[in-house]
Amino acid sequence: MKFRVLAGLVALALPFSAPSSAWAQDKVLRAVMHADVRVIDPVWTTQTIANIHGALVYDTLFGNDGDQKPQPQMVGKYEISPDRLNYTFTLRDGLKFHDGSPVTTKDVIASLKRWGAKDGVGQRLMGYVTEMKAVDDKTFTMTLKAPYGMVLESLGKSGSSIAAIMREKEALTDPQTQVKESIGSGPYIFAKDQWVPGSKAVYLKNKDYQPRSEPPSSFAGAKIPGVDRIELVWISDAQTSMSALVNGEIDFLENPSTDFLPILEKSKGVKLLKTGKLDSTQGMIRLNHLHPPFDNIKARQAMYYLINQEDYLRAIIGDPKYYRVCHGMLTCGGPYANDGGSQLMKEYNPKKALQLLKEAGYKGEPITVLAATDHNTITPATQVLIQAMREAGINVDVQSMDWGSVVTRRANKNPPAQGGWNIFVTTTGGVGSANPVLHTWIGAACDKGLFGWPCDPEIEKMRNDFGMAASEDERKKIAKDLQTRAMEQVVYLPFGQWDTPLAYRADKIDGVVPNTGLAVLWGITKK
Repeated sequence: MKFRVLAGLVALALPFSAPSSAWAQDKVLRAVMHADVRVIDPVWTTQTIANIHGALVYDTLFGNDGDQKPQPQMVGKYEISPDRLNYTFTLRDGLKFHDGSPVTTKDVIASLKRWGAKDGVGQRLMGYVTEMKAVDDKTFTMTLKAPYGMVLESLGKSGSSIAAIMREKEALTDPQTQVKESIGSGPYIFAKDQWVPGSKAVYLKNKDYQPRSEPPSSFAGAKIPGVDRIELVWISDAQTSMSALVNGEIDFLENPSTDFLPILEKSKGVKLLKTGKLDSTQGMIRLNHLHPPFDNIKARQAMYYLINQEDYLRAIIGDPKYYRVCHGMLTCGGPYANDGGSQLMKEYNPKKALQLLKEAGYKGEPITVLAATDHNTITPATQVLIQAMREAGINVDVQSMDWGSVVTRRANKNPPAQGGWNIFVTTTGGVGSANPVLHTWIGAACDKGLFGWPCDPEIEKMRNDFGMAASEDERKKIAKDLQTRAMEQVVYLPFGQWDTPLAYRADKIDGVVPNTGLAVLWGITKK
């Protein structure tokens, strides 16, 4: 949506209910995020909003700071043996779940096992772990079969899915099944009785939470619950949410439309803040490797000819100063960016795409695209893809639904005609995508991997090799070989990267902690 007329903007009526007398005097942070909270299990899904929710409610053993270096969070002290095969972790004092029960190593070990069975980074870590054992209620050990170099970074990852520490009773839930209760030990308590999907999610200050003493830095340091109540209000229309911020009806806007950034820059009391050193987001098109036509590598490679990144980036962002063409899967501008495999993306030619699809056995069968209708970046990107597919003469079966429904359906491994799918569009964080191990979407772990289920042992071996590399030069070489292989196998189709600054009322709140990937809402105080 392009903004053209300002007249009458501030007069838009907003769907806010009046506060009840029980909390009218509380300090309340009202925030509009990029999506509605529909799922409350941050391990079951990679959905960003579910992990923003999870980061408020749960805590993690480590947190990666602004320089992506892991720092202790729930851990008070730890030791690593000289051969890097044995880790000993001791929890810091004062850790309690929201129901008042203490956090113990039983909870931690069960949580890590569940996360490690579902999340790509966790799966890789657990592939090296031979044993996790409780020494007592506060200390546990982790034994590895090889000196894997990404243990702490994995535990502290700040993108989906975080290594959330749950109560043992929830952590024992099958990782393929959603946890229905959201009781953590983090800075905020999820008010499930006030949760209205499609309207708002509410979080209350955890008065028992004991923040660390270090200053906050991304996912590390002090997580201070600075307000009594957080309301994640869902407003699907970008213009309405921008107006709400300008009018002071909300305090924080995670992902403002780039069309409105010039207005926000000039709005009294509003401040724009870059989320981190790297671009915040990378766009991707995911193909289902399980079913025709994309079980054929030639059909997958044909889709590269439908990608002109500028088309996607202009539709999503518009202003070139906020986006970057990047013909690779490792974040451009990051330490491991390279040109491996990039030649596959140099030509936009829809007719050639159709020709290659036919050579791969495509006979005009409908190709099912899951089209989100309510996501400010995924929705326009999906429309660009659909238009390119139709221009090529491909039979497109567009299944329109809200983003929450896409998240649910993309887990279905059945053929498209039986409730499955062929294509969906999504995004991933620029920080995680900069590191071959933390970049879960570049993996190809078959049925243990993420939706789309690419399957290539060579890719997985390269990611293992990266984690074991002894020097930075070796890591860079592996990163280039890995990206080349992943592009050839088409684990996904990248359509560029961008950085949208967050916007907030600097005259009403303070203490915003920038973090690329998952928006951080702890540390914020009301003036």
